[in-house]
Amino acid sequence: MSKRVKQRETCNQLKNSFETITREWHEKQKGAWTEHHAERVLRCMKNEVFPDIGNIPLSEVTAPQILAMLKKIESRDALELASRTLQRCNAIFRYAVQTGRVQHNPAADLKGVLKTRKVKHRAALSRADLPEFLNNLDTYKGNLITQLALKLILLTFVRTRELREAKWKEFDLDRAEWRVPAERMKMGVEHIVPLSSQAVNILQQLKPLTGKSELVFPGERSLKKPVSENTMLYAMYRMGYHKRATVHGLRATASTILNESGFNPDAIERQLAHIPKDEVRAAYHRAKYLEERRHMMQWWADFLDGLRDKENVVPIMAGKS
Repeated sequence: MSKRVKQRETCNQLKNSFETITREWHEKQKGAWTEHHAERVLRCMKNEVFPDIGNIPLSEVTAPQILAMLKKIESRDALELASRTLQRCNAIFRYAVQTGRVQHNPAADLKGVLKTRKVKHRAALSRADLPEFLNNLDTYKGNLITQLALKLILLTFVRTRELREAKWKEFDLDRAEWRVPAERMKMGVEHIVPLSSQAVNILQQLKPLTGKSELVFPGERSLKKPVSENTMLYAMYRMGYHKRATVHGLRATASTILNESGFNPDAIERQLAHIPKDEVRAAYHRAKYLEERRHMMQWWADFLDGLRDKENVVPIMAGKS
């Protein structure tokens, strides 16, 4: 075989290598992802996959080779990472089949082969737990801004990152609305959060404290960086909830009570920013159920106030009025 032919073959192998096709797939997919997610996916492939099978022509990659790479991840007890990596390999090979690069997807043969971890649901408070929790939160002796952050997350159901990175320009207190931009949302779709009068009041309390920063909840060391992701969780621990509840679990508490109270399950799911994938792909209307959610969020805030003053507890079935 001549030197030129060998060079041509090497060039073709590199052009059709697993890494090359992966980068092509990633380039086509990243428009539908947040920038953070796109970076995380490519970093995973660079660190976990390319060192083992990146240089192999895609058509020559076998199921045992993929499995050997995944077992290395699994051996570190990184079971979720191993599962996500297999999912991504699966998607890459499906793309390769669709574009005529290969005829078979070896990753599909590995379904069910990896270890799984028993799902642990985030610890959440029950309805009966709420009065004590609200009292503990009202009398919290730690940082005032952290206390207000926990109160606001309880009143809005947003995820921790969405609150930590909130910027003042996202809020319209006159309209009682918070628009979380798509790049910070898990599903990559802008999320409108109706604000109860109680939530607006908390933001008005925060303005003199953090209004000089672009961020609503800046860190103590820098006004340009958000508060640590563990700040609210540590506050929960200090209040005695290290085993009984988590910050994320407050979303589950709200969802459970609102469903029990007769509110529209679809409106509750939309308020939690749980959007079906088919609706994300479509031009999903970000304001769906907005008026219904305004009523629901004000009811929820009033319900919490009622738990502080048990003589004025809001009726359980108020959601059906």
